[in-house]
Amino acid sequence: MKTTEFIDSGQKKQIIDAIKEAELNTSGEIRVHIERRCPQDVLDRAAFLFEKLKMHKTEKRNGVLFYLSYEDKNFAILGDAGINAVVPDNFWDKIKETMVPFFKESKFAEGLARGISMAGEQLKSHFPHLQNDVNELSDDISFGKN
Repeated sequence: MKTTEFIDSGQKKQIIDAIKEAELNTSGEIRVHIERRCPQDVLDRAAFLFEKLKMHKTEKRNGVLFYLSYEDKNFAILGDAGINAVVPDNFWDKIKETMVPFFKESKFAEGLARGISMAGEQLKSHFPHLQNDVNELSDDISFGKN
């Protein structure tokens, strides 16, 4: 199975819709990257992809990456410096804990959508959506080649 076939078009829409909805309330930028296998430590991989996707280039350094390696059953949520400077230490852990039960039931789209929604809800207090807000990053899901 190709990585792009891991989720169907309805699930892709569910995830992208969650990103768009979350970004209506915040100037934060959210991306999702899915791949079959993680070739290194999950946080190192997420950090590599964060840079590759140019997520560190947002004006307020408020990008968030949801990374999922489905065969390894591993995932990470990585926020940029602007976010991590203002949120509590356990900010991402609470979101991850909410997502895990969905993933255990192979409900990956639902888990990602829920985590994205939670992130957007929390980010709006630190990075509210502004009238002149520009969507700085694509809302599309990116996929690994493996």
